[in-house]
Amino acid sequence: MKAVILAGGLGTRLKPYTTVFPKPLMPIGESPILEIIIRQLKARGFDEITLAVGHLAELIMAFFNDGSKYGLKIDYSREEKKLGTAGGLGLLKNRLKDDFLVMNGDVLTSLDFSEFLAFHKRTGSKATIALNQRHVDIDFGVIELDSDRRLRGYTEKPRIDYLVSMGVYAFHENILEYIPANSYLDIPDLMKRLLADGETVNGYIHEGYWLDIGRPDDYEKANEDTENIYRELGVSIDGT
Repeated sequence: MKAVILAGGLGTRLKPYTTVFPKPLMPIGESPILEIIIRQLKARGFDEITLAVGHLAELIMAFFNDGSKYGLKIDYSREEKKLGTAGGLGLLKNRLKDDFLVMNGDVLTSLDFSEFLAFHKRTGSKATIALNQRHVDIDFGVIELDSDRRLRGYTEKPRIDYLVSMGVYAFHENILEYIPANSYLDIPDLMKRLLADGETVNGYIHEGYWLDIGRPDDYEKANEDTENIYRELGVSIDGT
């Protein structure tokens, strides 16, 4: 099974850490985030990983090398300019021959990646998005008015439930036909292109652990409870 990990971003929200250090190498306990992900993928049967790199690529390439120390094959796709979260996949058109997994390199989740990819294959769709339920508590009374500013509704401190993308996707190889060569494209825009063309995009709801290490408070949260997080992710804390 093949996975592509997006590991080339600037990590702007985690500055100043990421000024001289790529976000995927930020440690959670004893291991970098990206190493945790790679160990999870290996445990779920993935044997080939492509790391899409850009910012401080040399550090990532030097750390992971060819992947032999993890018992799988790692190769690299290096962007010379910003191509977005989907545009970089256009560089892999001759290297992706089957349904494949794509994920951000800063995601901690207990999602079973192999079951997720198997679900995608069963549906026969062009794309499947891993989703997680989120809640927002509004601390105010929410007012709804009509066009004449007359009260239509009044909800005191509502709780809003919504589904969010986890930054994990499964794609059919033919999706690459929707990605122009050497052009900037983000995954949300790619999904819109599929829908506009009448293609099916499925959602896969994961009810377990998920944390996007994108902001300082999320990163600090992950490191405050490392032992429990490693248990949630199904990996050992000493890296074995």
